Amino acid sequence: MSVTHAPQTADVLTRQDPELAEILLGELHRQSSTLQLIAAENFCSPAVLAALGSALANKYAEGYPGARHHGGCEIVDVAERLAVDRAKSLFGAEHANVQSHSGSSAVLAAYAALLRPGDTVLALGLPYGGHLTHGSPANFSGRWFDFVGYGVDAETGLIDHDQVRTLARTHRPKAIVCGSIAYPRHIDYAFFREVADEVGAYLIADAAHPIGLVAGGAAPSPVPYADVVCATTHKVLRGPRGGMILCGGDLAERVDRAVFPFTQGGAQMHTIAAKAVAFGEAATPAFAAYAHQVVANARVLAAALADEGLVVTTGGTDTHLVTADPAPLGVDGRTARGRLAAAGLVLDCCALPHADTRGLRLGTAAVTTQGMAEKEMERIAALLAGVVRGEVESVRAREEVRDLVGGFPPYPA
Repeated sequence: MSVTHAPQTADVLTRQDPELAEILLGELHRQSSTLQLIAAENFCSPAVLAALGSALANKYAEGYPGARHHGGCEIVDVAERLAVDRAKSLFGAEHANVQSHSGSSAVLAAYAALLRPGDTVLALGLPYGGHLTHGSPANFSGRWFDFVGYGVDAETGLIDHDQVRTLARTHRPKAIVCGSIAYPRHIDYAFFREVADEVGAYLIADAAHPIGLVAGGAAPSPVPYADVVCATTHKVLRGPRGGMILCGGDLAERVDRAVFPFTQGGAQMHTIAAKAVAFGEAATPAFAAYAHQVVANARVLAAALADEGLVVTTGGTDTHLVTADPAPLGVDGRTARGRLAAAGLVLDCCALPHADTRGLRLGTAAVTTQGMAEKEMERIAALLAGVVRGEVESVRAREEVRDLVGGFPPYPA
């Protein structure tokens, strides 16, 4: 990435709304001067940002191409068809819906297409890395459906396949969900397909985190196995914040009607155009190289954190995700996150399987977009451990962070 689109946008705002311009520049500075290690975040390209800030933001477009509820949709119809065609080609899917406003919206629509309130659903339990939409009582999923949670093996941290099969046979769910926000290993989609077929359940893959790796050929695809695949277009995929749904042609109409008019109104056409840009970028050899580097970086980061004394969940990673317990360094996850934030290392906490404390969740998508590689991952791990232990003061750590990110600006001038 080489064009500083964000500052140009701020220049326009400076003349009309200097207060907001200052806020935008402040956020750009924060992103450019700290380490972005949140697994769900990335830096989208200037082309994606340009589409998000385009005139398509002005257009109301309820419905689908060729069947809108508003006039003047001839051009935005072309944009949406382009996004759909690129998504289908990129992931080898028979059908793609690109209107979902978020990953959670995509999951809601998948449930609406396949389930009825009160149906039983089998999904990864929240204490083991399941998402809010996988049965949290605070979420629509936990209120509308009867969720049964499977877990991970206490020793290996890997999904307990025997438990999955046993629970499926016992509860006979209408749908099985495979996917996680904190599981660092590849999911065996063929196994879940086998179990779903055995009990007559739909298989829903929540691939919000790995879908970008799938696009780059760095992770197995759920598309050949799942009835419906829900995903986000940000994270590793490096597009705008939003969601999408992939499915077979037999479920296309049900999925589309579940998105509109059942769960959403007008499509955000500027975001859909930005999704089209991202799908085009993800189809390139450069993106494939990026996706593989994301995984290589995560593996080095996981190994380096283990060498520093943290307990890395499952002993490593296959993806962009690393989850680790800092307890051996003398602090819990929340305390560690606070110390790291003060030092300019931005990351999340997460539940640790079979533990009462919380751990750290890191991702390598954003720093890899900046151009960092294995050597930088080792440097980040050493700095992280020093800060958590209290050996490196936050002021000195921030200086080192600024030095590191200064060589890898997300939007070079």
